[in-house]
This record gives sequence, C-alpha cells and structure tokens, in this order.
Amino acid sequence: MLRTFTEHRVREVVGLDGMWDFTTAEDRRDQAVLPKRYARSCGVPQAWEQLPGLEGYRGQGWYRRRVAGDSARALRLVFGGVSHTADVYVDGTKVAHHYDAFTPFAVTVAPTKRREREVVVAVDNQFGDHSALHIGNDYYTYGGLTRPVEAHYVAPIYIERVHAVPEQARGGRWDLAVTVRLHNWSASSGTRRVVARVAGSEVELARVRVAAGATVSKSLHLSGLAVKAWSAAAPQLYDLDIAVYEGDDQVDDLRDRVGFRAVAVRGKKLLLNGKPLLLRGYNRHEDHPQFGCAIPVEAMRHDLYLLRDLGSNFVRTCHYPNDRRFLDLCDEMGFFVWEESHARAINFKHPRFREQIMDSTVEMLDWHRSHPSIIIWGCLNECDSVSRAGAKEHARVLKYIKKTDPSRPVTFASNKGSNDVCLGLVDIVAWNRYTGWYGGDVAGVEPGLKHILKWLHSPQSQGGAGKPVILSEFGGGAIRGLRDARAVHWTEEYQCQVLDEELRVYLGHPDVIGTAIWQFCDVRVTPENRWWVSRPRTMNNKGTVDEYRRPKMVYDVVKRRHAEDRKKRGGRL
Repeated sequence: MLRTFTEHRVREVVGLDGMWDFTTAEDRRDQAVLPKRYARSCGVPQAWEQLPGLEGYRGQGWYRRRVAGDSARALRLVFGGVSHTADVYVDGTKVAHHYDAFTPFAVTVAPTKRREREVVVAVDNQFGDHSALHIGNDYYTYGGLTRPVEAHYVAPIYIERVHAVPEQARGGRWDLAVTVRLHNWSASSGTRRVVARVAGSEVELARVRVAAGATVSKSLHLSGLAVKAWSAAAPQLYDLDIAVYEGDDQVDDLRDRVGFRAVAVRGKKLLLNGKPLLLRGYNRHEDHPQFGCAIPVEAMRHDLYLLRDLGSNFVRTCHYPNDRRFLDLCDEMGFFVWEESHARAINFKHPRFREQIMDSTVEMLDWHRSHPSIIIWGCLNECDSVSRAGAKEHARVLKYIKKTDPSRPVTFASNKGSNDVCLGLVDIVAWNRYTGWYGGDVAGVEPGLKHILKWLHSPQSQGGAGKPVILSEFGGGAIRGLRDARAVHWTEEYQCQVLDEELRVYLGHPDVIGTAIWQFCDVRVTPENRWWVSRPRTMNNKGTVDEYRRPKMVYDVVKRRHAEDRKKRGGRL
C-alpha cells in the first residue's frame, strides 16, 4: 500500500508489492531494449542491494510483472518511488520516464482487450551526466523499486489529485479549501458531478466538463466546520472523501485525511493555530542496514517511537521528500515535519540541474501538500547561497514553492554563516553549525551563536533580520562502543560533550525556535567518492542511535536535555 490507510473504495486498486521478475545488465546476454529472460526475482518494495551479490551494485536493472487487462477501464500505474531513474513499459511500449528516487509518479495507459498486460520497469542508479541530484554524497543512492507500487483501474474521467488547505474561521470553526483535479483519458468529452464530504459537511459541483484527453482542476469550499484542531498533543485527523458521479452512478473516489491547523510566522516566532511553537527534533535519513531506503512501515513507526522517547516533536526529512507512509505516520502521531526537495550541495552548473530540481520540487508539492504534519517547506541544502548566480537559483525554487503553497513558511539550510546572501528569500533562517566538530571547540558553541545572531539581526544580513531561527544541523560523530576517558574524537564521550553543550545553548535561547540534531541514526554513505569513503566504516556516524537503532551514550543526554526544556515550559512539547 502506498498509504497507511485505504484511499479508494469504488476504484479498483491492486497492490503490486511482492516478487517481480528481475535481471541486471551484467546478467543479460541479449542486446534488445527489454530482456529476453529474467535471471532472478526481487521483492518490491526493496533495494536491490539487499540481494546477495548486489550489495554495492551501481548499474541497470529490469523488473517485470504481469497484471490483469481490462477492456473498459484504463490502467493507471502509481509508483511510490524508483531509485533513481525509471523507464516504464507496458506491453512492450515505453509509456513513462521518471527521474529522482524520492518523488512518486503515475502513468495512465489506455484499455486493452488483452486478458493480461506486461509491465516492465527499467531502473538505473548510476551517477553521471544524466543525474544532477543523485551524486556521490553523504547518503547512499540505492537501486530498485524502493517504495510501493499499485495498479489502478480507472473510469474515463477519474480523480488525478486532491489538495486540501485548512483555514481558521471565526468562532473556533474552520474552513477547508479543496482542489480536485480530474483527468479524461478517453476520446470523448464528458460531464461529471463531484461531491466533497468531510466532518459531516458536503459540497457539490453539479456539472464539471472535462474535454477528451484533458485535465481540469476545480475548487470547492467547505465553510464553518465544527472540528478539532490538529496539534502534536492531539493529532486529530478527518477523512476527506471525494466522489465522482456519472448520472446517479458513482464512478470514482478518493479518500485523503485532513488535519485542521494553521501555520504562520510572526516576527521571530513560528505560530501553530495562533500560538508560539517550539520545534525539538532530528534530521532523519531513509536508511536501514536490512532494508536500505525501502523501509517497512513497521520500522518507520519504530523510529518515531524512539524519536518520541527522546523528547522530539520534529523531523527534518533531509535531504529529499520522504515516503508518504512515513508522512502518514507523522500525521497520525503528531510530529511536525520540515520536508525539502532533493538537493545536497549540488552543482548549479550541471546541465540537468534546473530541470531536475524543479521536477523534484513540483512533484513534492503536488503529492504531499495535504499532509498536516508538514509545516515547513525546504530546498537546496548547503548549496551556493553566497554568489549572485546562486541567489537567482534559490529565488527561483523558493518563489515557486511560496506561490504554489502560501500556507506554509519556506526555508533552506545554510552552512555559509555570515557570507549568505539569500536570507531575504526565506521566512525562517536555518543554519547548519558543527562547532566543536568540524571547527572550533565545544567552548565556542555559545559565543559562536551569539556572534552569528548579532550579524543576522543587523542590516548586513541582507533581509534576515527579525526572522525566526532554526538550528537545522548540529552534532558530532561517535562509533558505538568506542569509549575513552580522554573523550577524543569518535568516542561516545566526546559526542556527549558536543551535544550536551549545543542543546544547553540552543534550547534555552529566546531567538531559536527550532533544533534538528544531526542525526537520528548512522547511515551508509557513497563509497565511490573519495571524500565520503574517508568516513569511518563508510558511514555517517553522527547518529544518536546506530544503524540498527541501538542507542549510544548520547541518547540519554538528548533525552535529559529535552526533558529539562519541557519542564521549563510547563511540560509541553
């Protein structure tokens, strides 16, 4: 399943998770576009690195699965994520191309009289000129169909997407702005009735005409809803049901979930439902030694249990959009999320950069916009925010996000300090600072923050003055089990010293509204890159827990500091 709940009751949906035929370029002996034979099988969702013999495979693979044909309904294939480049073939014909492991995509194929259809997905996880975002990096690019896949059988006019934006109204009530996007795959225009229902209220569009082959978006507004607000303490969710009727017959449906909450920035404060909000949490990569990036929902839930035990209410999805099931869990459990489109220190001059960063950003907003847990949109982590050319790229992406979804603040995580020229573009200033790890010592944490804040709230920051601040990355590494009374680098003792001082300073500062420790768990890095392979164990070892989620000594330090912070604020997260 693509979600943690059932999205359709009228539309027929067939989950395609399970075993697919599979082969690699090294297995093949033919020169055809598609393989003549498949030497292996591979699970879906699964990273192919979990197969014996493919632990470090960077190359091409082909997946094959047969699905039922239908003569009246189109086949809509929905992919949660393919890492990192996919070409989709149905009955031998290429029907879709997609780049980026971390955003969903879908393709709709016309009906057939065949009883059975062949679906083949060609997957490539190689680095090269075709890939601006997936590069050798401080996290690993896996290969495969790494998120769930579904086959939908859709009527000629069907729901392609639904977006829901809550708005606070008078008297403690809420309004809901809903946009429904319909697509007509048939050769004839048609008129349909669209009904939206939520929390006992209903609104209808009597006649929506969709031309042949066209896509139409229509807005609906539900007013004065008597609902409970969504928050970390009470993550109340409501079913939003969209129904499409042809005459009196319901021909399609979609269910999403809505959390009624409003996010705003006022001066140096971040507000949730009009009240100041403090974010306490972690950066988290989708990475696991048993599953790669194809993490089962049970393991996702376990991560969130640990984060809650640590006293966290906040997750940054560094450095890419996350699996929708993880976002569903955050909706359900009351975690605040900063989600960002895929980028980490990438080259703006790469010939595919502009196309690929915008595709990632567009798809992130299109597929994930209705999640109440997402309260901040981000982009372009540690990229060029010091040059005039770099500022133009930041402005292009940030302005698109803000125009598309003005209901959330925007930011990017910067490691450029007082050299940054892009802080006038954001609603929230976010800094990655590793005082005591990459530079300086632990004693420099407090004076370093004081110095950079003084610069920020001055005219020299070029638009950053007076804005909220999040410490978006900080911390230090440790090898679990490496103990030394001298507390040298890579010992658990030194990691404790670094984070204890950082949390003491950051949690208590009135200008800091959020902290995101780097990072939740140790993760695999790219071994092909000389810089990253120099890391011990070829891992980023800054986790509070190791890759198997076993706590390090620093776990108790973080838990204690978060508990002290809550106590000062009357027990609130």
